[in-house]
Amino acid sequence: MSSHISAEAARRRTFAVISHPDAGKSTITEALALHGRAISAAGAVHGKGDRKGVVSDWMSMEQDRGISITSAALQFEYRGCVVNLLDTPGHADFSEDTYRVLTAVDAAVMLLDAAKGLEPQTLKLFEVCRARRIPVITFINKWDRPAKDALELIEEIETRIGIKPTPVTWPVGVGGEFRGVIERIGFGERSERDGRRSGERSEPDGRRSGEWKEGRREAGPQVPGMVRYERSPGGQQSAIAEVLGEDEALERFGPDYERAREESELLSEVDADFDQKTFESGQTTPTLFGAALVHFGVGQLLDLLVDIAPSPFPREDAKGEPRDLESGFSGFVFKSQANMNASHRDQLAFIRVCSGRFERGMQVTQAQGGRTMSTKYAQTLFGSARDTVDEAWPGDIVGLVNATGLSVGDTIYAGKAVEYPPLPAFAPEHFGALQMHDTSKAKRFRRGIAQLDAEGVVQVLYSERRGDATPVLAAVGPLQFEVTTARLQAEFDVPATIDHLPYQLARLTDAEGAARLRTAPGVEVFSRPRDGAFLVALPNKYRIQTIENDYPGIVLEPLLAGGQG
Repeated sequence: MSSHISAEAARRRTFAVISHPDAGKSTITEALALHGRAISAAGAVHGKGDRKGVVSDWMSMEQDRGISITSAALQFEYRGCVVNLLDTPGHADFSEDTYRVLTAVDAAVMLLDAAKGLEPQTLKLFEVCRARRIPVITFINKWDRPAKDALELIEEIETRIGIKPTPVTWPVGVGGEFRGVIERIGFGERSERDGRRSGERSEPDGRRSGEWKEGRREAGPQVPGMVRYERSPGGQQSAIAEVLGEDEALERFGPDYERAREESELLSEVDADFDQKTFESGQTTPTLFGAALVHFGVGQLLDLLVDIAPSPFPREDAKGEPRDLESGFSGFVFKSQANMNASHRDQLAFIRVCSGRFERGMQVTQAQGGRTMSTKYAQTLFGSARDTVDEAWPGDIVGLVNATGLSVGDTIYAGKAVEYPPLPAFAPEHFGALQMHDTSKAKRFRRGIAQLDAEGVVQVLYSERRGDATPVLAAVGPLQFEVTTARLQAEFDVPATIDHLPYQLARLTDAEGAARLRTAPGVEVFSRPRDGAFLVALPNKYRIQTIENDYPGIVLEPLLAGGQG
């Protein structure tokens, strides 16, 4: 059994797609599923004609606005590997959801808008990946439109982030005149692969990487000439990719091809060639150019993920000790979501399998409290669609149905006990008192608030000043308030409004500090039922200084910064 667990784990590639808003995350998620043959036709985020919207954007607000509000999981097989793809919200207001997803993956794909380059949220997400030692592949998207100079983008990434890009494809043609790419390494079946993962070595931090043949990834294009792209009729199918030899590439795209070849050679001279070790250590980011909407370069991205992304590795528990993949089953809850499908109207706890074999129906123990529970209703996910899953392996994402006793950050296990580190809550920057309109619906109101709090949509707080009938919502961004009121209306038939409060930051305090500050002017003390913590809401950072002066020895600890992960 142990060798089978290792073999199944080696087949897994679990990664998140992250970016600044409007860089094309949901579009590339759908395009990857199309190239993996998990769906038969693709549409834009808003479907056209008889096309449906992307499978990962299942919430009505997402489909109406064309943005991702909550993360979604997709699983499909490709080239003998099981791909677990997690799409994340791009908007900074939903940073907390993105952060939780990043705890559950082994690699990330960062999308950059070719015309905009590095944007604020992109910088913050890179920092989160660096802090968590998550290897990042960069996909420079929308190259079919006017864009910055390719060398300028590469230099911008290295200068502003400190991670060296190592382009694995290089564009032929400037942004808006995309001809195709030079492949600077081999991809998929065209590469000289040695049987990926046939032998493995353990890296110092516990990650695993495949043994590669000496010279397998030589500098310079692995395919002579270039790969030319052509949009498929209607744009719903994979793009047509044609391999051109050097002579034909020169004849058809003369100056554009010559320039691309010269720039590719320059990259080799400045040591910007792919290296597996520096990629896995987070020092370099393999970089591709493409256009997700028309599927240019998406197949190469999927091949690259299969070729180089790390498979699951032993996770450290709360004591800092790695739990071997072949130990008994363990996993942690990184997301909770209710009412994903109107025909189900149930709650799903998203579990990242960390070790061992998961079997549907097995008895597991919740590390926080020691409660045992059954896993009879377990499902694998594809956006809002579901299928019953009988077994899962390290790296897989499993949805446990109506596991209402589980909260985000909880650990479950079978056999030897383990508890993984908790997921910290972000520092809220917006506060609002939630007012229900119809007191006859108070019971539904309380149930809805409890549900959204458990999911982590917002932090739900209470104060003695307002009473239990008026919870205060604390959020990273105001869009979280809109999601809360929209879901209360749609899922619980409870209309409600938000009265914004004049606070901009919060600090943790203890019970003694909460008692001392309850009558302090200009601040408000809240209890957080989710974990029993006490929060002090303040109007600005200057009020912190006066509080510390007026109340010597008061405990005021910062929370994790919402925008910085």
